[in-house]
Amino acid sequence: MNAIDNNKIQAEEISLGLLLDALSGDKDAPLVFHYDGRPVKPGYHITEVKAGQFSALDCGANPEAWTEIFIQLWDIAEGERTHMPAGKFHAIIRKVTEHVQLDGSAKLTFEVSDGVRPMQLYCAAMPILRGGAVHVDLSPRPASCKPRDRWLAEETRKAAACCGPSAAESGCCA
Repeated sequence: MNAIDNNKIQAEEISLGLLLDALSGDKDAPLVFHYDGRPVKPGYHITEVKAGQFSALDCGANPEAWTEIFIQLWDIAEGERTHMPAGKFHAIIRKVTEHVQLDGSAKLTFEVSDGVRPMQLYCAAMPILRGGAVHVDLSPRPASCKPRDRWLAEETRKAAACCGPSAAESGCCA
């Protein structure tokens, strides 16, 4: 099978390795995830970390293959707990790697639920240190048409090559 490598991460999302690297400098800072316009509650739990290797056929009949890591967050308030320190998150992931092989460059997906609403899928943005806490924005993971996405990326690449600064005098943009 000549599968298309679908490990390419969109520019607005990060991999697990990038997230862990960003958190390593602020281990004592509270780690606050934000989704649907609000922060997770201070008692949130990481209830599951899983790694998957996927093979699929997209809507253009192209074989696809990728690895993905899922981190499940249970968004609950529990007693007097505060937001988990970044170092604890890091330690949980390290513990998981003793049992599950996690590819740091794999696509990273967060599954979030408050235990009442259905679980939803999110991708993570680069962490930001603000107000003494590490903030990670989670945005909904939309569906997409991969053949269309590849076509648009190629058209954008062609336009940039033709109309970029070095091609301005070539006449292709006139």
